[in-house]
Amino acid sequence: MCLAVPGKLVEWISRDPVLATAAVEFGAVRRVCHMACVTEAEAGDYVLVHAGVGISRIDEAEALRVLDELSRSGESDGPFAEALP
Repeated sequence: MCLAVPGKLVEWISRDPVLATAAVEFGAVRRVCHMACVTEAEAGDYVLVHAGVGISRIDEAEALRVLDELSRSGESDGPFAEALP
């Protein structure tokens, strides 16, 4: 099963159209993600990330709803446990 997890874009590292990267925060965990698909995102925006790649922007309310659902569904026991609020 594939899963895209919402994360908060903290800062852009590079906005190169092909090699765009940014620091994205998942709870207390910060990762560098490839962001070529979402170069329009700004710091503070939420993005859906799959396998280290930002695939789309998501509004904050929806991001928090998804994180809450993941937490309540038992996914908080899995590999994303430290990323969930």
